[in-house]
Amino acid sequence: MLMKHVGWILALVAATALGQAYPNRPVRVVVAAATGGPDIVARVVAAQLQAQLGQPFVVENRPGANGIVGADVVAKAPPDGYTLLVYSSGFVINPFIHKSLPYDTEKDFTPVTNLVSNGGLFFAVHPSVPAQNLQEFIGLARKPDAKFAYSTPGVGNTWHLAMEVFKQMTGTHMTHIPYKGGGPAAAALVAGEVQVMFTSPAPIMPHYKNGRVRVLAYTGAKRHPSAPEVPTTAEAGLPQYKHDGGWFAMFAPANTPMDIVEKLHREVRTAMQNPGVREKLAGLGVEPVADTPAEFKKFVAAELRAYGEQVRLAGVTPE
Repeated sequence: MLMKHVGWILALVAATALGQAYPNRPVRVVVAAATGGPDIVARVVAAQLQAQLGQPFVVENRPGANGIVGADVVAKAPPDGYTLLVYSSGFVINPFIHKSLPYDTEKDFTPVTNLVSNGGLFFAVHPSVPAQNLQEFIGLARKPDAKFAYSTPGVGNTWHLAMEVFKQMTGTHMTHIPYKGGGPAAAALVAGEVQVMFTSPAPIMPHYKNGRVRVLAYTGAKRHPSAPEVPTTAEAGLPQYKHDGGWFAMFAPANTPMDIVEKLHREVRTAMQNPGVREKLAGLGVEPVADTPAEFKKFVAAELRAYGEQVRLAGVTPE
């Protein structure tokens, strides 16, 4: 029995020492998306973590299959804190839209912290669309000969669900064109490859500010602080439509030592208090969160239940 207690003590001491020494080499931050959205936030946070900890935090984009490709890389990585995942709320949607995944959403990851909340989504159109407000757009998109297409970062993400629920609620007709990330999806709207999209603030804000897209509404309960001139969907004549904008968060592989997980959270929380970081995030239209690993774990469980219901309402069939 004494030897058993000694073993536990030695394991605890080793884990504590590991956490204190972490990181002592570069950390790989896998973003499960192309440019835009979580990629932008990941790069802002990674640069600050590098400054605080003195080791490179190298961002690597691994887009594909609505984030499944990047998530799978991290699920199979060593649980040592040197491979991290930054993913959107698509993480909790994929189990309901794919018949099988190469990983277990609840068992193969350790939630570290929710980086930012997107609040709501912007409803944006290409300038060639004649609608100047949401009601005018709905009128156009209800016509049987409507030929609108909308872009998303892939099948089953927050933006896709938002549009499918919108279509059912308004009786509109639009064709889904999935891309490999929020940046490419927003670029498709700017280029006129598609005519409309629901989008998180981060990838669309620069295009909106430069007048390359028109934003007709915001799905949050109140107007977005970075675009106070844009009405909410309720103000735009659709009070029954509200949609959460999702989130961008950090995960580690399952069984990563909690000393490392907690240190990562503390450092992210410190990064989010940096004035330069806060200014950059505000410019992207996102709100810092940096909740604790325990709080974020509960949040993920609740989001799995909530998005499962949204998928059902949107009528998205698992592939």
